[in-house]
Amino acid sequence: MPTADAIRWFKTQFETQIEDAVAGTPFSVDMLTAIACQETGPTWNALRKKGLPTAQILALCVGDTIDAPGRSAFPTGKAALLAEPDGQAMFDLARQSLVDMAAHIPPYQPAAAKPNKFCRGFGVFQYDLQFFKVDPQYFLQRRYADFDASLAKAVGELKTKLKKLGWQAKSQLTDYEMAAVAIAYNTGGFKPDRGLKQGHFDGSKYYGEAMFDFLRLAHTVVADSVVAPPAPPPGISVLPVVAPVSATGATYTLKVLASVLNVRSSPEIPADKPTSNIIATLP
Repeated sequence: MPTADAIRWFKTQFETQIEDAVAGTPFSVDMLTAIACQETGPTWNALRKKGLPTAQILALCVGDTIDAPGRSAFPTGKAALLAEPDGQAMFDLARQSLVDMAAHIPPYQPAAAKPNKFCRGFGVFQYDLQFFKVDPQYFLQRRYADFDASLAKAVGELKTKLKKLGWQAKSQLTDYEMAAVAIAYNTGGFKPDRGLKQGHFDGSKYYGEAMFDFLRLAHTVVADSVVAPPAPPPGISVLPVVAPVSATGATYTLKVLASVLNVRSSPEIPADKPTSNIIATLP
């Protein structure tokens, strides 16, 4: 999985392009970095450690070889893809992409050994092959291997999901809201009552939980071109100056009953949906 060092590499390579792409949106460099970590992080992290050129790394950021019955979205298998116009050309490309990537990423080699297996996710942000019916040339012309093109698709999808969640008027998003939009990016929707436990489950974490963790880690990492603040002496934490309390009204006492602290939008736990007003969790 991507570490702080991997995130530093990613930001050093792509931070400027991401800043330009998210200008005027509530998205951020850290959000897109976290999505890249979650979508293809194990692949590009392994490839950059091998010293491959950035352009080759981007071209090899492919994945998702699951067939039916584990897949319901198009294409469920080789036959479904071949039935489409230019389906054979797309299969050949998707098949070769799997073979090329698996040559560097051993966990994919068993799939690559099966002649009917092929990839469905393309680009560092994993634009799904189900969109082949909408924009076939994006795949056939290998535009996904261009970072700006892959980024544009990702930002476009995030805007669509932002609107679906009813947050299109927001100028800023909390980390929890960013994770919610990312969950919708991954699954097509977001169910508030499930919190971050949504999306692909890898046996340890759900997509939303991993996304949230990557986002918080990304906040702590700067690109190599940026001068990082000096580290404080051991045992000392640098905190901002505390502002005087300006809020008025009733005073409440927090009682932490779990390993994490739920930050809520209002001082209550709704009886019908206890998690509906959780906006963030703190360790």
